[in-house]
Amino acid sequence: MMSGPDFKAKQLVFAFFSKGEKLSFRNDNVVIKDKEDQVIYQVSCYRVFALFIIGHATITSGLIERANKFKFPIVLMNQSFKRYGFLSSATNGNTTLKRKQYQVDDLVIGRAIIQNKVTNQLQLLKEIRHKDDTLKEEIRMMKSYLSALDEANDLKSILGLEGSASRIYFHNVFDTLNWSARRPRVKHDSVNCLLDIGYTLLFNLIEALLDIYGFDTYVGVLHREYYMRKSLVCDMIEPFRPIVDGKLRKMYHLGQVDEKDFHIRKGAYNLSWQRSPKYVNLLMEELLSYKMELFLYIQGYYRAFMKDKAIPDYPRFVIG
Repeated sequence: MMSGPDFKAKQLVFAFFSKGEKLSFRNDNVVIKDKEDQVIYQVSCYRVFALFIIGHATITSGLIERANKFKFPIVLMNQSFKRYGFLSSATNGNTTLKRKQYQVDDLVIGRAIIQNKVTNQLQLLKEIRHKDDTLKEEIRMMKSYLSALDEANDLKSILGLEGSASRIYFHNVFDTLNWSARRPRVKHDSVNCLLDIGYTLLFNLIEALLDIYGFDTYVGVLHREYYMRKSLVCDMIEPFRPIVDGKLRKMYHLGQVDEKDFHIRKGAYNLSWQRSPKYVNLLMEELLSYKMELFLYIQGYYRAFMKDKAIPDYPRFVIG
């Protein structure tokens, strides 16, 4: 399995396509060519951790063969950043791990994940410089929800406390942006649109890390099994969501988000295709600043899970 130093040397490659470009390989290099068959980018397969293809492109069978050989996934996304394909190079033969996943149905692990998430949400709120009395009181309320999670022993209670904490959190993190609610399917404003993009990038990165160890990503410890939902990935991204939230808050405050870069279709905000690389680069730059923390979290989770460790021995991610 991949070691920390190996992962540190790996790259996430994002390829944006409009028309005519194609992906292939040459001497164990991933190669991107334009419609004139000229090379516009290439990188060694040895250095690729995951390849993200955004837009429509031609992929050769040789590239798929190299992806399997060098164990990197190919993530296929449309121009709205909705993932429609994932060509995995997962360690599918880890039957011991999968058998263990199917036998474990313990919310204690899931509860610890949510406690980690709320702790990081609180940290972002504490970093707000000017706190009025209302914010101070709401931080105290979130702390009470965090404490109450210690006694939450069923899924409904855990999700209820998480939801109460999140309502306070989002309202204050995006307090200067006329925030109304988190509505991922509706995307009624640019914030929700960019949150979806950031969370999708995080989702795909976490899934690629889980594939290193051969997890069945459809079997979660908090999110219940549902047809075609990768519940374990949904679990694992929870502590890391505040990375995206905090970055977006900074982007708006620094004037890096231009509302003209979005268009509204059927009431939903969509990011202009021509402007999308700018936002992906900003979001991925932040996520990759936590690259090793992400790797070590999944590695630590795998080791704790396989060895039946107590909850204090499971990894925790600390933002900041």
